[in-house]
Parts: sequence; C-alpha cells; structure tokens
Amino acid sequence: MELKVLVFYVFAALTLVSATMVITVRNAVRAVLSLVLTFFCAAVLWLLTEAEFLSIALVLVYVGAVMVLFLFVVMMLDVDYAAVKQGFTRYLPLGVIAALLVFFGIWGMVRSGGFSLGAAVPAGGGVTPNIEVLGKLLYTDYFYAFELAAVILLVALIAAVALTFRGTRMRKIQDVGRQVNVSKEERLRIVKVEPVKPSSQKTAPAATGEQA
Repeated sequence: MELKVLVFYVFAALTLVSATMVITVRNAVRAVLSLVLTFFCAAVLWLLTEAEFLSIALVLVYVGAVMVLFLFVVMMLDVDYAAVKQGFTRYLPLGVIAALLVFFGIWGMVRSGGFSLGAAVPAGGGVTPNIEVLGKLLYTDYFYAFELAAVILLVALIAAVALTFRGTRMRKIQDVGRQVNVSKEERLRIVKVEPVKPSSQKTAPAATGEQA
C-alpha cells in the first residue's frame, strides 16, 4: 500500500471518529474541540487531492478563527447539557436517514465519473495551480461578493461578542467629537473666592471648663 493511500485512510477514519464525537459527547467544549479535529483532518484530505487553497483556507478560517470563536462562546455561556441532550434520541432516526441520503448522494456523484482527475487537466497539457485560479476569480469576477462575505463575518463576530458580554454596560465612553467641539468656557470656569481673615481669639476648651 502506498504512503498516500495509507495517509488517506488514516485521516478519513479520524474524520469519521471526530465527527461522531461532535454529536455524541456530553461536554460542549469537547464537542467543539472534536469539530476542530474534524476540520483539520478534512484539510489533510483536501491537501491529498492537491487542493492546497481549500486546505489552507479550512485551517486558517474555520480552525483558526471560527472554531476559536465558537469555543469562547461555549465557554462563556451557561449551557444546560441535560436539556441539550434531551431530544437526541428523539431525532436520532431522522438524523440517520439524512446521513444515509447524503452518503449515497456523494457516492453516486463519485461513481458517475464527474470527479475524475483527467477532467481537471487542460487541453494543452499544462496544469494551472488551483490557488492561482481561485485567486484570480476571487479578486476579479467575485471581488464584491468576497468583500461582502468579509463584512458579514465581521458583523457576525461583533454580534457574538455583544451577545456574550456579561459585564456592566453603564460605563464612561470617550466621545472624541464632543471633546473636539468643546469651547473655552466649557473647559475653564473661574470662581472668585472672598478672602477670609483668620480669627485672632482662640478659646481653649480646658480653660473654659475650669472657669465654669
């Protein structure tokens, strides 16, 4: 057995095991970590098929950013694990049926021959790297869609932080526009204080008590 085939079977088995752990473990943090392992194994499988860009994007975007954000959210939220796992057995048959449909659909597409390696080779014989092709498409034909997706992800990140923020919101915030537009009268206030002369007569409490 070739080394490439052996690596494929090892990481494919790890992908199935980690994906199963995502829906079976009781701890939400362990489920997120299992999902991170699933994405990493899937990235290795993409790399074996010479899809370098998809492999790197899966590691950097999902494992490095999205799943870390999910992990922080899960750790900050007070999750009731008993309530989450309560309906697991109820919807298990439906999940098994959906998984079988997806499996047979993918199997049918692979068996049809549409994913053969010969279809990806141009007629001239030269092989263009997929990173170059995807980079040209993203920054030429799909530039606006690519930037819109980045803005949507940024809004989702800000919304997740705002939803999980548990500190007090009654805090002082610096208003730069108000500081710039403030006038001299608002910054400085002159107060006139009348001079007070110290009293020259001092009465001692002890002496007053003796006289009384």
